[in-house]
Amino acid sequence: MTVIGSIGAIAAICTTGAFVPQILKIKKQGGEDLSYSMLFVYLIGVLLWLAYGLLFHAPAVIWANIIASLLVSTSLVLKFMHRPQGGGAHQRRLRVAVDMDEVIADTLLRHLEWYNQQTGESLSPELIAEVGLESAIPAKYRELFDNIPHQNGFFDDLGVIKNSQRALRLLDLSFDVFITSAAMEVPSSFDAKFKWLQKHFPFIPPSRIVFCGDKEIVNADYLIDDRSRHFARFRGTGILFTAPHNARERARVRANNWDEVLAILPTPQARNQSTPATELADARA
Repeated sequence: MTVIGSIGAIAAICTTGAFVPQILKIKKQGGEDLSYSMLFVYLIGVLLWLAYGLLFHAPAVIWANIIASLLVSTSLVLKFMHRPQGGGAHQRRLRVAVDMDEVIADTLLRHLEWYNQQTGESLSPELIAEVGLESAIPAKYRELFDNIPHQNGFFDDLGVIKNSQRALRLLDLSFDVFITSAAMEVPSSFDAKFKWLQKHFPFIPPSRIVFCGDKEIVNADYLIDDRSRHFARFRGTGILFTAPHNARERARVRANNWDEVLAILPTPQARNQSTPATELADARA
């Protein structure tokens, strides 16, 4: 065999055999990442090369393209046989990330109780909602107020936000629900927060509890949080959960309670017909 012939033979083996590992991959993982259009065009191409080989009596071209057409046809058949149930493209369940403090855990009530006890003030949620957090706290007490969550026992046995347990149980039927707390702001809270979640939300597995700093790392479709700063670089839809400190803040999507959260989030059955959360919020404004 000449050098030119050897090169041609090796090229034929490589281009023909390229579909063997692809077929093995389809058998193991399915062929969702393969395009039907590409496979059909490729099949037409090898069939035309086969016709070319037959017309010019070129055995190498003939045999290489017979094998290639069989391999491409096999890939098409396997891709069709491994199509997702229901005939549609595979879709993962949407992910909902849920903050803890003032979204499912009533930290504000504890915060105000301790603040008022230590200062003799009578700070209330209503006052915070009316004038804002900065204006409601005298400058001389600001540092004390900020340090209260760092005191021992602050996160022990907090109250549960109304209807949050029921709502998360319902969401858990249709979504992948993750608890995402910026606990790095108070590192000493890890143990208390974890025990609190186990007590009040035992249906959320530990693998779906995320204690973090910057919530930009959270890969979810929705983030329910009382702090809008966490939405700045979040790639999904942020839902601002109403708390006294954010009552005067403008929000694209706001939920005043957990019933409103359930109304905003679409179920998988209605997902194709539902109004996107951002549009719903704009319509309410």
